[in-house]
Amino acid sequence: MKKNLVVAIDGYSSCGKSTLAKALAKKLAFIYVDSGAMYRAVTLFFLRNNVDVTDDAKVIDALQHIELNFHSRDYESHITLNGEEVSDEIRLMPVSENVSEVSAHKIVRHEMVKQQQRMGKSKNIVMDGRDIGTTVFPDAPIKLFMTADPKIRAERRFKELQSKGNNNTTLEEVFENLAHRDYADTTRKESPLVRADDAIILDNTNLTPQEQLDFALQRVEPLLAK
Repeated sequence: MKKNLVVAIDGYSSCGKSTLAKALAKKLAFIYVDSGAMYRAVTLFFLRNNVDVTDDAKVIDALQHIELNFHSRDYESHITLNGEEVSDEIRLMPVSENVSEVSAHKIVRHEMVKQQQRMGKSKNIVMDGRDIGTTVFPDAPIKLFMTADPKIRAERRFKELQSKGNNNTTLEEVFENLAHRDYADTTRKESPLVRADDAIILDNTNLTPQEQLDFALQRVEPLLAK
């Protein structure tokens, strides 16, 4: 099998990027890296410590006090922030409402990109995010760009929040949050969300998780034999 193969998956919020990435990594025995969780964990730290994202000096200082680590159980990616398990907390609305602003910060993105690129130097990985195929791994041999109907995305996200016990958020609030994040992600100055020219579009509006996995495998598996 080819070594150092990177599968780059980009796309909008709540399009099922992590669901596909986890399933693909498990099927191929690759390492799954959730880049979005890294930005969410940084956002959580900023919220807890009242870091002003408009103050570059404070952002730089805060990043020096953040240690992120991934660990995996059954290909479920878990992240720790300074040794604390925060995988569930980073998915709650306070973080969701602020992560676009934090992740748009040039200093934050440069630091996270450096960490992500180090992860892909010696291992076969599947990484999902917003700029994996354009900024982090522009030379990745396989790139997927995921999208889905906004209403379907909101419903999926709403159900996910409810499953985690968050019953204080309405479907309308989730829909508005996703619309805001789409705008912020696609219009930010630093590494905006765009489809790489060589990325394959995967619209999973009407696809089951198994169908989208099959779609990806059909495009990845031929590369493993090279």
